[in-house]
Amino acid sequence: MENKTLYTIIVHSENIAGILNQITAVFTRRQLNIESLNVSASSIRGVHKYTITCWATPDIVEKVAKQIEKKMDVIQAHYFKDDEIFKREIALYKVSTPEFQSTPEASKLIRQYSAHIVEVNPVFSIVEMTGTSEDISSLYQELSSLNCVLQFVRSGRIAVSTSCFERVNEYLAHREERYQKEK
Repeated sequence: MENKTLYTIIVHSENIAGILNQITAVFTRRQLNIESLNVSASSIRGVHKYTITCWATPDIVEKVAKQIEKKMDVIQAHYFKDDEIFKREIALYKVSTPEFQSTPEASKLIRQYSAHIVEVNPVFSIVEMTGTSEDISSLYQELSSLNCVLQFVRSGRIAVSTSCFERVNEYLAHREERYQKEK
């Protein structure tokens, strides 16, 4: 059996209701578990970006990307290994203010991981960190060992690549042509 690799699939689509369901159905049919999913508007009006991670073999991830790209409202789908993209996650740690303030190691950890305290009140404080998945998990483990974490949430992967915009630019040109003809 071939070893699986963590791939990031970046999908650009029109902003149409139901497209997320169509995209995730491709993973379900292949019995692939989505490790993280981030959906947002892109910098291009009317185009949404989906960043999806999953463990797969090279041939399976290629087939998944091609199947996603066949969906009517999908503009393009590309897949990448970790060394082919710039990736980050965002995390929020809700910590007990009294516990946090009474533990000098806590503030050292915040500085060590280049995290930021974004909210402080008498009951809890919010620590924000942007970084790699590994660093976010490490900070969580270390803060947990100090018994001060009340809640923890992370964004899932966000990623950028310079090689994904060929079809998006074609799409925009065709959309502009259609718009001009409708006038």
